Amino acid sequence: MQKNLITKNIALKFDDTSAKRAEIREYFLKTYTLFEKQFEIFTDDSVFYEKPEPLRHQLIFYFGHTATFFMNKLLLGKQIQKRINPTFESIFSIGVDEMSWDDLDKVEYNWPSVDDVRVYREAVKKVVLDYIDSVNFSSPIGWDSPMWVILMGIEHERIHIETSSVLHRQLDSAKVKEHPDFPICEDISTQYPQNELLSVKGKTVKLGKERELFDFYGWDNEYGTYKEEVEDFKASKYLVSNGEYLEFVRDGGYENDSYWSDEGKQWKAYKNAKFPTFWIKDGEDFQYKSITKVLPLPLNWPVDVNFLEAEAFCNYKSQKLNKNITLPNEAMYRCLVDACKIANEPQVDANLNFEHFTSSTPVDRFKQGKFYDVIGNVWQWTTTPIDGFEGFQVHPLYDDFSVPTFDTRHNIMKGGSWASTGNEVLTNSRYAFRRHFFQHAGFRYVQSNYTNTFDKLYYEKDEIISQYCEFHYGDEHFGVKNFAKKIAEIAEKYAINKGSVLDIGCSVGRTSFELCKTFERVTGIDFSARFINVAQSLKENGFLRYEKKIEGDIKEQKEITLKDLGLDRVDFNKLEFWQGDACNLKPHFEHYDMIVAINLLDRLYNPKLFLQDVSKRLNDEGIFIVASPFTWSEEYVKKENWLGGKVENGKAIYSQDRLSEILQEHFEPLSEPFDVAFVIQEHVRKFQHTLSKFSVWKKKKGA
Repeated sequence: MQKNLITKNIALKFDDTSAKRAEIREYFLKTYTLFEKQFEIFTDDSVFYEKPEPLRHQLIFYFGHTATFFMNKLLLGKQIQKRINPTFESIFSIGVDEMSWDDLDKVEYNWPSVDDVRVYREAVKKVVLDYIDSVNFSSPIGWDSPMWVILMGIEHERIHIETSSVLHRQLDSAKVKEHPDFPICEDISTQYPQNELLSVKGKTVKLGKERELFDFYGWDNEYGTYKEEVEDFKASKYLVSNGEYLEFVRDGGYENDSYWSDEGKQWKAYKNAKFPTFWIKDGEDFQYKSITKVLPLPLNWPVDVNFLEAEAFCNYKSQKLNKNITLPNEAMYRCLVDACKIANEPQVDANLNFEHFTSSTPVDRFKQGKFYDVIGNVWQWTTTPIDGFEGFQVHPLYDDFSVPTFDTRHNIMKGGSWASTGNEVLTNSRYAFRRHFFQHAGFRYVQSNYTNTFDKLYYEKDEIISQYCEFHYGDEHFGVKNFAKKIAEIAEKYAINKGSVLDIGCSVGRTSFELCKTFERVTGIDFSARFINVAQSLKENGFLRYEKKIEGDIKEQKEITLKDLGLDRVDFNKLEFWQGDACNLKPHFEHYDMIVAINLLDRLYNPKLFLQDVSKRLNDEGIFIVASPFTWSEEYVKKENWLGGKVENGKAIYSQDRLSEILQEHFEPLSEPFDVAFVIQEHVRKFQHTLSKFSVWKKKKGA
């Protein structure tokens, strides 16, 4: 790759603000350019509309996504006030981590032209550069710095540099071409080094870092504390090569179910997998799919597999060697890094950061300590399902980066690959993907007394999420009915047609579940992916576990099941949950018979815009039920956008009156506004009792 596009991480402490501003500007431009350059390997623009992975969007989505991320985060942080293209900033906003390997996104989008997206990206670039050039910031750059959102956008785009390269690699070879900036390694051999197990000294491992460290940008899951005692173990000298993995394939590894977990067997059957995804059968032999061309299978390069395949290989190796062979966990990997004296930002030579090739290289090329490829070449799967360290906190601008992965289904990968840049190359970074997920990822194995299971009980620990779970799924308090159930009862009372309903601002989903008793199709949407993850988990698993606050740090573990809620006989195939922005919904959310928007208005950045748009989402004579306690706060909504609760020119402006004025153009009221009480329990002796003002409207014919 062009040397002028290779970067190092941005140090957060500095003396010269002007120099740091220039450094961040350059870092942004190099990131933006490198991301766009990856799409230059397409033979023509029609390839942007290909979908090489059925569980992902067309490639045009990712081309637009990273730019809209900058806009949406700057808007969320109230650093800018105006959108460039609301349509783009909706359709390109969400849709990256699929829910499961057999959950296809069947929604068809009317994607814009590639040239239109190119123009949009240029417009976003100008906004970001203007912001970088003018924003006031100082040393150190921490979570609360106005420059943090720019670093967040840059590191987000760097993640997509790598994940997009995986999708491009999955394209048919006829749709890509070689590129002078993306050279493929030519050191290909039919021989491969014989692996061996080398000793690693165990120790007390401390993971996590302090927010006040201020070394480099970090994602939320990196902060906090964790300690683990690691016994002595042995680790493979090399990453598992294509040659070593071929032994497993030739020995019937994919046909022998005894090597595979239940999850692995399900995935293998679904994909009809017989060998790694980047191998191509060629008679009795195999070829290898690099990002731009097909090669003879390089037996001396590391194999690219998902976790399930790596796990099966370890079971095969255990039987073959009569030893306990597993993948390492996260703490073991830290022992290996420390044993090789590798710094957080590595100073050793490695196939990393596009510094050598746009492909893997031989597993015996880059030595680090007495091992090879401890960092770089391909990511290395671990047995550790990602979770937050003690003291974990979400960043308010990106509350769904990590939390949706804290579900025991996403395993940590370490070490980075040839395509890893920025934060990804840091040894403190923590990235996790679903176990069926393909990345430029392989593995090394270890011999130890360590065993791993995925059957631990997962309880939602986030205090805010747990409080909402208790509010939605918990008991009645002081004679006040469960609010979510009450909403569903009101919806049933006023429903004219019971075909479809949109629950906008659905939170953790109880009302959406209850609405399934009445309506043929139910859509729940919330801005928070953390809330949607809870609702989706209950739908998929039939139960929900969370920790209810009792007093101080004392918690009670609770489990709620669909049967407990009287919902076990409801058909939830008609229920879907989506993350979305109520003020900028994707176009396909339309043609509903009813929309309910409860306790949402005073948390929207532009409630008037939402109210003006809602009629377009309803069928003629569709019902709109809206409710709010009108608890206005500039923490959520700029005062200029409050519907009411303020005095203008000496006149008191009331929210319900203003709401009625906005809606009367397209709606007619079906009732006088009325109050419904709800109670939120904070702990066993503290409760919030609130009244929400409801009003019910019917859309006028032709409105």
